[in-house]
Amino acid sequence: MKQRTLSSEFTLSGKGLHTGLHIDATFKPAEVNTGYVFKRIDMEAQPTIEAVAENIIETTRGTVIAARSNKEARVSTIEHALSALYAAGIDNCLIEVNAPELPILDGSAIEYVNKIEEVGITEQEAEKEFYIVKQRIKVTDPETGSSLIMLPDDEFSVDTMIEFNSPVLNNQFASLDSMDNFKDEIAASRTFVFVREVLPLVELNLIKGGDLDNAIVIHDTPMKQEELDKLADLMKVDHKNVEELGYLNNKPLAFHNEPARHKLLDLIGDLALIGRPVKGRIIATRPGHTINSKLTKQIRKELRAQNIQAPVYDPNVAPVFDVNKIRTMLPHRFPFLMVDKVIEIGENYIVGVKNVSGNEPFFTGHFPTEPVMPGVLQVEAMAQVGGLLVLSQVEEPERYSTYFMKIDNVKFRQKVVPGDTLIFHLSFMTPIRRGCAVMKGYAFVGEKIVSEAEFMAQIIKNK
Repeated sequence: MKQRTLSSEFTLSGKGLHTGLHIDATFKPAEVNTGYVFKRIDMEAQPTIEAVAENIIETTRGTVIAARSNKEARVSTIEHALSALYAAGIDNCLIEVNAPELPILDGSAIEYVNKIEEVGITEQEAEKEFYIVKQRIKVTDPETGSSLIMLPDDEFSVDTMIEFNSPVLNNQFASLDSMDNFKDEIAASRTFVFVREVLPLVELNLIKGGDLDNAIVIHDTPMKQEELDKLADLMKVDHKNVEELGYLNNKPLAFHNEPARHKLLDLIGDLALIGRPVKGRIIATRPGHTINSKLTKQIRKELRAQNIQAPVYDPNVAPVFDVNKIRTMLPHRFPFLMVDKVIEIGENYIVGVKNVSGNEPFFTGHFPTEPVMPGVLQVEAMAQVGGLLVLSQVEEPERYSTYFMKIDNVKFRQKVVPGDTLIFHLSFMTPIRRGCAVMKGYAFVGEKIVSEAEFMAQIIKNK
């Protein structure tokens, strides 16, 4: 799949939930591999803030990120906009904002979704990179009882369960099985707050822009009318006579379980801070921005340690190229053919496999008592996989050969020994020009990179 961005820019305006300021936010197309970037155009030098988990500085009633070099350059209440961008499959977007938060609008993501649909989406040249959940991941918060569990799955889906000690909002459940349903099932779900929480939030200098049009307000604790009137005055909203417990809103609930759906919306927006779309299933129990950030920071730490994930290898799936097909494309033969099969190939990348046997001839001398695959042969095997990628771009590949002209930035990270299965991932760094290809290659054993290199190869027609 290709990366995507907006076809043209759009602007949404409104007041900020916490600052009460009038805010303009402009969403613009961005180049490949930009990700989501916020730009504070109201500040000197107009600092930018990359929307990634390591830039989260606060999670009180919203996710707040800040520039690493200038913590004053911050932006909050980003989760609704990011949720809409993420659900639309947009990878790259520049968001210019003239305040320290985004406008709250109606408290949901629906206006962002509608604007994205209005301006359209453009597919870009670069491949989309996913974060693939390969094993169970769990984070917990013992203090709140919150937990997030990620499980392997071919697609993205979420189950969310919320629980409050409230006679009005007790237990609710919401799920999203496909992003195709985000607009109809999730996007219009508004943020919510309990009346009993309002005064503490006001004392924290928050929710200056909150009202009964941009949030679901839940009245679940008996209060005197004069106390409710005082809160209304603090929030600068009209007085409302309340005789029964329930929801205090100017418009009815969009869904019977709208709070649970909004928590799911927030979770998707926070997951956007991983920087890659997720392939996996998330089970969220009592989610919130704090536990969400704990998960995203953990995954970002993993990605920083190893910026590319190991390809998924299922030996039960038939290969794209078996060894017989490979022999028709490469001139190498025993003992120098070092690719057993190709399991995946795309326009710009290839994944190949080499099973390292204890009977490899080089183990006889390298080393008799401690067999280790020579690093130079790992690079050779990687280069052969790269040769298959290059040759797959031409008609009648058997009439061509690839000759490697340059190898740069070679790194060896750990030993390769008998019994290991090497999985190679190579991709073009630039388009093929004048018969020359530049590629980046990685070799994995399990989930760990064992070696990497950059190659330049030339395609030459055989005489």
